[in-house]
This record gives sequence, C-alpha cells and structure tokens, in this order.
Amino acid sequence: MTAKTANEKIIFGLKVKQLRQEQKLSFSDLSKTSGMSLSYLNEIEKGKKFPKQDKVKNLAKALGTTREELTDGKLGRHLAPVTQLLQSNFLNELPLELFGIELSKVADLIAQAPTRVGAFISTLLELSRSYALREENFYFAALRAYLELHDNYFSELEEAVEVFSQKHNLPGFRPVPPRTLGGVLESVYGYNIVPNGLDDHPDLQLFRSVYQPDGKRLLLNGNLTPGQRGFQFGKELAFNHLKLTERANTSSLLRSRVFEEVLNHSKATYFSVALHVPLHPFVESVQELFALPAWDSDAFLAVMRRFNATPEMFYHRLTNVLPKFFGLRELFFLRFMHDPATNDFTVDKELHLNRHHHPHENGLFEHYCRRWVSLSSLLDMSSSDSGELRIDVQRSHYYGTEDEYLCITLARTGYPHPGNNVSLTLGFLINDKLHKTITWLDDASITTRIVNTTCERCPITDCAERAEEPVIVRSREKYQRVKAALNEL
Repeated sequence: MTAKTANEKIIFGLKVKQLRQEQKLSFSDLSKTSGMSLSYLNEIEKGKKFPKQDKVKNLAKALGTTREELTDGKLGRHLAPVTQLLQSNFLNELPLELFGIELSKVADLIAQAPTRVGAFISTLLELSRSYALREENFYFAALRAYLELHDNYFSELEEAVEVFSQKHNLPGFRPVPPRTLGGVLESVYGYNIVPNGLDDHPDLQLFRSVYQPDGKRLLLNGNLTPGQRGFQFGKELAFNHLKLTERANTSSLLRSRVFEEVLNHSKATYFSVALHVPLHPFVESVQELFALPAWDSDAFLAVMRRFNATPEMFYHRLTNVLPKFFGLRELFFLRFMHDPATNDFTVDKELHLNRHHHPHENGLFEHYCRRWVSLSSLLDMSSSDSGELRIDVQRSHYYGTEDEYLCITLARTGYPHPGNNVSLTLGFLINDKLHKTITWLDDASITTRIVNTTCERCPITDCAERAEEPVIVRSREKYQRVKAALNEL
C-alpha cells in the first residue's frame, strides 16, 4: 500500500470513528473484535495512523462494513463539508507551520467534534462564496498575521542582506546605484535586463517589471525612476540569493497560486528594502528625528531622501525598526488609493501590530471617515501636478473611545498611474512609551481631530465632512426604541 497523505489519514480516522459510534462500540469493544490495541485505534481515529491492508480488512469486518467502503474517502452527508475541506488541499496551502500548528492538531480538533466542526466549516465556505473570497484573500490575511506575529522584523533576512553585501563587495554608501545591482544580476545570475521591455505592452503598464524564466529576461517598465528600478533589482537579487523558487514573475502579485508565493514575495520585498535602507544608519536617523524639539516635516522627508527611498520603502522600513529598536509595538500602517473621478477610496495594504487598531480596511462598501488624515490629505491635494508629494500629521482621537493616535501621512498624485492618488499613513497609539520616545509629540502645531470609522456608523451630528448618512446608527437606534417599547409592555 502506498504511503498515505495526512488528509487521507484524517478522513480514514473520521470514517472509523463515525462507523464505531453508529455501531455503538466502545474502544474496548472494537479492540477485541479487530485485534488491534486501544492505543493504535486511538491513533487511527486521530488521523495519525493508517493500518496495513490486512488490518484494514479486519477493522472493516469489526465495523460491519467492507474494506472498499471503509477506504472510499466519503464521510456522509453530515460531514460533507469536512471532506470537501480536506480533499481541497486548502489545509495544505495554509501556512500552519509558521504559527507552530501541526496538521495533526487540526485533525484532533475535527475528530473531537466532527459534526459541529463540519457545520462551522460549512458556514465559513458559505460566507466565502457570498463575499466572493478567493484563496489569495486567505493567503494575504495569513501573511499579515504572520508579519504581525513577528513585529514585522526578521533577523534572518537582515543577516542575509549583510552576507549578500559583503559577498558582492557592495559600496558602503547608500543608495546603491541601480547599475551596480543590475550588474550583479547580469554577471552573477545571468540575467538579460531589457530597460524598456514593457513599452510595447500597454496592458502590462501596471507592472514595474515582468520576469521571463526562459532566457532570464527582466522586462522593465520604461517609466521607472532610478529608485524604483533599483528596488526591482533588489527583489530579483533576493529571489536568487535566498533561493526562493516559488515566485510570481510579475513585480506585484496579480493572483497567487499558493501561499508560499505570497510569502516569498514578502521576503523579497523585505530584502530589497533592507538592502537599500541599511539597518543601523536608518535607526540612528530615526532617533535623531524623534529627538527634535518640534515636528519638522522637512526633517521627516530628509530621512527618506537620505536613503533615496520611495515612500513605500520608507514606511516599510519604519514598520521594521520601530517595534524592534524603539519599543513602539502598537502601531498600524494603511495605504489608501483614491480615484478623484469617482471619489472612491480603497485600502489596498495594511498592517496592524499588537492589536487590530480602529482604522482598517472594510469590505462593506461604506464611506471611510473623511476626517482621517489619510483621506483629508488626498482630498486637499491637487491632482494636476503628477508626482506632487504632500506630508501631513494629525492626532486622531477615536470617537467613543480613549484611543488616540499620532498619524503621519505621505500622499502623492499620479500613482499608480495619472489620475489616481495614494496616501501612506503610519499611526502610533499615544501612550506613555510614545511620550518618552518622541520629543515633539505634544507640539501645539499638530492638529487634533475626533475621527470615526465610517460615515454610516458615525453618530457625530455636526460633521461637515460627512459623505453619507449614518444609516447604521439610525438602524441601531430604531432597534433600541423597539426593544424599549417591548420592555414597557
């Protein structure tokens, strides 16, 4: 008999348990009639063991069935969702090992209460279908959880950057010229770099680069700045130096096939950011910025420009070092996309450390609070000058809570293409640790505003920025009135 997969063992164990309970047999009863030990039967039902053919035959006879029926992989109508989940390969794609979870532990959970777990799984599958969730939605959610678990700092990747820099004699100064990194790709890894390789493909202009494995051709978007070009080279170097074979061939993930592809894309991004923004000089620069007597937007931008970093690279590096070296673990990052033509706002990237903070993406098609500095910066800025960069700072007090955040936003026009704008926001929960770390936190020039999540859920009555009526609030108020009336009766 060929070796069985973990999923096959789990299904077989559940089938044995199901038939044993239907026959009203105890472990002891089944042990006597099948000739198997109690411990071995227990391992079978937990999905850890799969007996040999002769024992399967004995077990089937003891359970009043045939070997074929016992091994057909079908669990019956009530456990159909469990069968569907296990046979879909979905559990194998989830990065359970990253969170210290063994597949056998999941099997134990299912085996303990298979009917209830089956009903729960059925509910999840129905919800996913209702909200059109695809596998990559789960992959990106798992990735965010993994990054948050590690405070978005990975010492092994920092060390890999140091090893790579020494191995290829990279200059100590930053930024490293793109031609230097491109030279390593060509001379060491045999790449053929095509500077304007995507210019003849208008439908591919949303990508910064496309990699063709055959011939190792790297097709670049002709509109890239030197910094963007160097960042793409850094990612390609990461795939090769870290030996990340499961990868997407586009600069950004269009649709992910497996979780490892999402994880490796994240590792390559981290590697490239760390390569361009070296750890210790960056930490020193941030320390100097936090020690200033007052908020200084020019000084904030100067740190970014010192390393010739794009806003995305700059904020990525901040989320790496702030928890690890400054002890600021309660923070969030959000990237908002804005289409001025429709005035639609969407969150396409987010990270929450230590807890799920108030501002976050929602799939409810509600209107985000326009008082957030993330949105007000986009609404205030002109969309006529492509490439314009704007910086804003705000203390945001969340309505109905004691939570207040220091929010620093960078916004620019013409991204990712003319007509659309983007804002990047880093928010810090204001607490004693933040007061001790940032000297200018109480600078009087920093505006304080009361904010909320979405207009539909906001009870603030005198909001001039409101984009939609508080329909959720009114619905709740109506329910409370109905409840009060019933109590009176």
